[in-house]
Amino acid sequence: MKTIQHTFILGASMIALAGCGADEIVSPGTSGDIIIENPTPAPAPTPTPTTGGGVTPAAGCPTINTAGGLTDAGTISGPTGEYRVCQLPSTFDVDDNLPFVNGLLYEIVGRVNVGTDQGFNSTGTDVTVSIEPGAILFAQAESFFVVNRGNAIEANGTATMPIVWTSRDNVLGLSNDNSQAQWGGVVLLGRAPVSDCADQTFNTAANPTANPQCEQQLEGTVVATPFGGTDSADSSGSITFNQIRFSGFELQQSNELQSLTTGGTGSGTVIENLLSFNSSDDGLEFFGGSVNARNIAVIGASDDSLDVDSGAQANLETVVVVQRTGTGDSLIEFDSPDDLADGTPGNALPQSTLQVNNFTFIQQSSSSGQAVRARGGAALGLTNGVIDVDTDEDVCIRIDEQITLNAIIGFDSIVCDGVTRPVRGDAGVSDPEVQAEVDAGTNNDLTFTLSLTNTFVNGANENAHPVFDATARSSFFSTSTFIGAEDDNVADNFGDWTCNSSILDFGSATGACTSLPVY
Repeated sequence: MKTIQHTFILGASMIALAGCGADEIVSPGTSGDIIIENPTPAPAPTPTPTTGGGVTPAAGCPTINTAGGLTDAGTISGPTGEYRVCQLPSTFDVDDNLPFVNGLLYEIVGRVNVGTDQGFNSTGTDVTVSIEPGAILFAQAESFFVVNRGNAIEANGTATMPIVWTSRDNVLGLSNDNSQAQWGGVVLLGRAPVSDCADQTFNTAANPTANPQCEQQLEGTVVATPFGGTDSADSSGSITFNQIRFSGFELQQSNELQSLTTGGTGSGTVIENLLSFNSSDDGLEFFGGSVNARNIAVIGASDDSLDVDSGAQANLETVVVVQRTGTGDSLIEFDSPDDLADGTPGNALPQSTLQVNNFTFIQQSSSSGQAVRARGGAALGLTNGVIDVDTDEDVCIRIDEQITLNAIIGFDSIVCDGVTRPVRGDAGVSDPEVQAEVDAGTNNDLTFTLSLTNTFVNGANENAHPVFDATARSSFFSTSTFIGAEDDNVADNFGDWTCNSSILDFGSATGACTSLPVY
């Protein structure tokens, strides 16, 4: 994605989220697949929905605290059985809990809010919504779920009972391994700093307090929805052991939501054991804030798998990314603002920082020219990583602009099976200059002979490669004994909380991504 403005459009059929960053994002829509910038392969024949399975509908909807409660919308049937449908309120206005009930699904209709915006200078948490392990939430069209600034979600599944966010088509049994764009996604907003200020007054090193209330704004919504603040440790809650499937409905060209979008979330927010499956846009996108995330799987994203910008301070550990063969751009697209034409000057603070430790990236898309791309003065650090590029012509690491080259934190214990052009410099940076940065690190080999098994699990060559102690880079990182995301056993980090597909089979007891788990 090339532009800085991000928009959610909300109307009878649209929602637009605007902020400054590297892509435009808009939300979801009806069921079925779409074509975005990178053409997707032809989908498999649409299956006919069938009923069956052992699930029978719950007798009714649980009682919750929010005014108006849940709405009983009858039942819905699919291959795994028949379910009671309980529609969520448009806004949770008090602390609430969504329990797991056998034979019950929660439906997201339109925009569902956790609380209302509590303000740039607010403290504490107003409304917290908890979701129990095993709960399944579904949606269609432009529907999406947003945790507003100063509120929180506690969506904590377990290793054997993840929380699943998915589409109506998935419930009906109409989704296949190439489906996408069937609903919106999940949005977390917080009070940590962002670099892109909606009022176009920016903080810089020369004047770091030029805008003491720099925030981005969700434009086009009925209710003003800002995000950002000054608390880098702010908490928007916790999301652990979650799957987000078939998200990112496109409203207009290059405008869609991700599985998970964060805006100004702080380091107090816990994101762990999260699967993004077949997002029609980026897999995960972080706009500003201080983001720490661990045990992340991004499978089948149709644009960038991980997109980081708008002054984000991000540390990601134990990450597996696998593209579909016919769609997907960079596995990492990483930006700091650098283009006045997009409204944010290149010296705006905070400068984006991204460090990734213990990762395995599998580039399979014919539309992707490079695995990792950094630009705009963004500060990148990569440690203990394995990159498998698709063809001899594909690039392992691309760096655009001298300010980005100068900002590199370091590359250590990175291997890639590059051949023709393992590194690429652009926009004033030469290939030898990028290679010199790679060579300045320790134990890097971008023409490495890979021996991966089960698509992403280390073989003998990866497990024999020297390991870098990444704890020196971030206190969030742990000491590892191997490079890559998984040394031998998939279940160690990516077990039954994931789902299986033809793109990547985790061997999960939860079952296929095209089906609902039954407990």
